[in-house]
Amino acid sequence: MSENKLLDLSFEFAVAIVNLVDGVTAPKSSYMTDQLARAGTSIGANIHEAQYAQSKKDFVAKLEIALKESNETSYWLKLMFETKRIDNATFKYAEKLCGNIRRLLIASCKTAKEGAK
Repeated sequence: MSENKLLDLSFEFAVAIVNLVDGVTAPKSSYMTDQLARAGTSIGANIHEAQYAQSKKDFVAKLEIALKESNETSYWLKLMFETKRIDNATFKYAEKLCGNIRRLLIASCKTAKEGAK
């Protein structure tokens, strides 16, 4: 693992989301898998982009977008689980990763905002 745990976790999560989406075989699920794929992979993309932010304000904004995307991802995961598109183990694993990322994002946003004062 590299020095940036948030970058590593978000990439691991994106890989898990891609694999999850590719494994869904339930008919008429494409609208949900498309939304899950977009939101779930956007988290890491925004965190990665934040590393090259132009300012502290830009950095925080990108992390806050990633935080919003993690909340949306949790919604789609829960919906897919409740409608039996994914099994319990898949849901628990993905939701745990997403929750860990969300907690790190909240802490990172708080620290960055305090440092900007």
